[in-house]
Amino acid sequence: MTLRTRAVLCVLALFLAAGGCGLSAPGGSDEVPKVTILGPWTDEQERQFKEVLDGFGVPYTYQGTAATREVLLAEVQAGNPPDIAILPGVGELVEYAGELRSLEGLYEPKEYGKPWQPEAKGIAEHLWVPLKADLKSIVWYRNGAARRSKPAPLESWCMGMGDDGASGWPGSDWIEDLILQRAGPVLYSRWATGDLKWTDDRVAAAWTTWAGLLAQDRAAAREALLADHRGRVGGHGLLFGGGCDLEHQGSFARAFYGDRKEQAVFMDSARLLPGGPYTVKAHEVSADFAALFGTSGAARDMIRRLASREAQEDWGRKGGVFSPNAAVPAKKGAVDKQISSRFADQRVPLCLDASDVMPAAVRDAFYEAVLMTVAHPDSSVRGRLADIQKVQDAQPLDTPRLAQVCSRPQ
Repeated sequence: MTLRTRAVLCVLALFLAAGGCGLSAPGGSDEVPKVTILGPWTDEQERQFKEVLDGFGVPYTYQGTAATREVLLAEVQAGNPPDIAILPGVGELVEYAGELRSLEGLYEPKEYGKPWQPEAKGIAEHLWVPLKADLKSIVWYRNGAARRSKPAPLESWCMGMGDDGASGWPGSDWIEDLILQRAGPVLYSRWATGDLKWTDDRVAAAWTTWAGLLAQDRAAAREALLADHRGRVGGHGLLFGGGCDLEHQGSFARAFYGDRKEQAVFMDSARLLPGGPYTVKAHEVSADFAALFGTSGAARDMIRRLASREAQEDWGRKGGVFSPNAAVPAKKGAVDKQISSRFADQRVPLCLDASDVMPAAVRDAFYEAVLMTVAHPDSSVRGRLADIQKVQDAQPLDTPRLAQVCSRPQ
């Protein structure tokens, strides 16, 4: 062995010993293993989430990315999944059901009613818990502007289909809300869970209604195709960034408005959706769900703390987020109270975002068809719906799927 070769091997050995092949931080084997967490929050939302985690006293590492699906899939295939994965919806978590650890005893199910605990056919219970909730089926407008009572033309709407992880989902929210407010939660739930075909006349009618709105101004529709749903980088979202007056986005949109968020107010979307006005038949909601891959006591403790009332309250104060935990008191701001009241009103059903509960392949086909509709709003939607149905029909018969995504009115 030459002197040069020995030197290279010594340096390599020292590097591996110090870095642990990239799996452990400096400090040697005596350091307490850290709980690894994968989640969808980046930038300011990541900072706020880490503030909550820091208060637990449990060593952790957090990886925030808009591409949670791709990252999780790669890590699972490599045999190195995170201890905890937090995904926007349960449609993807269902695919990993056989590898997830039970959360029984780590949270109080009675504090998380329907639809926050969606049932899935063919798999065990207690495999995920929602940590953060958002209200959809709403429209934002600037405080002081005239409150509309009927559908508005395309020029009034702020629209952007772009996103880092999955462009097209803002359009899927429009179609989901139209199906929900036109046909009601029972049919909506059947469609979301695959029991109602995409080619059903009621689905096609809702989709065609949205395409009709886009067809009012094809140039504006093309701009929406290219625009980011968060607005310009460093700006104040779409609502405060241009010549539009109404924005159909969930409660998370206030995070995009920055220091102008107090100037934004909202109303239920039913009266303003194209083809309406409609009565409010249900509220669409979304949630970020945590699941456990790891087996360590620290990872289980982390889940328990995240799902606790205390942590949910703390996150609400630090990040302005809303909790699906019914034991968490409503926040005090005027807009916050309005949002909380929609979550708490048991007379109106809550329905999970349909695309969030669909198998990933079906959801991706949904988003692609949305983008094609924005690009070509005058074209018939029937062919696009038939293409999505083909993807749904191609799913293996033994694929676990959710059975119910809406709560029932009391």
